[in-house]
Amino acid sequence: MKLDATDFELFDLPPAFAQDRAVLDARWKDLQREAHPDRFAAQGATAQRVAMQWSVRINEAYQRLKDPIRRASYLCTLNGVPIDAEHNTAMPADFLMQQMEWRESLDDAHELKALEALHDEVDGARRQALSSLDSLIDGKGAYVEAAAQVRALMFIERFAKDVEKKLDRLGQ
Repeated sequence: MKLDATDFELFDLPPAFAQDRAVLDARWKDLQREAHPDRFAAQGATAQRVAMQWSVRINEAYQRLKDPIRRASYLCTLNGVPIDAEHNTAMPADFLMQQMEWRESLDDAHELKALEALHDEVDGARRQALSSLDSLIDGKGAYVEAAAQVRALMFIERFAKDVEKKLDRLGQ
């Protein structure tokens, strides 16, 4: 294993958005087994410390690769298009209008049925955005457009959490 390897190289996976979760999970377990500090107990404290660093590196890569938004963001960055969500918040007007409508719907939802309908709508938008990432990254290599889609997904995810919180409050 090379410390400067990309997450995909570390996991011996193609650098693509579409990933088989079972393959990713199996590879993570194999890598963790290889790098587990207990395997290096006889080699001393330094070897165990290095193994611990590898274990941390493997876990960080796994967390990034198993999450579709983080994986897409990572692929964009690897291809020279950082997401830069803290500074680049520009969104198309229609997306912003949708966000405002959702916000109003959330504020106005006082019954479980209305909130569940909003949840379903937001979940559908999330699935559609994830599907478009597959096409933009793996199909077209359109990383600029993919970065914009990742930023939109970040908004959708935050809003979905707000909906889920309100669902939890209403369900109690």
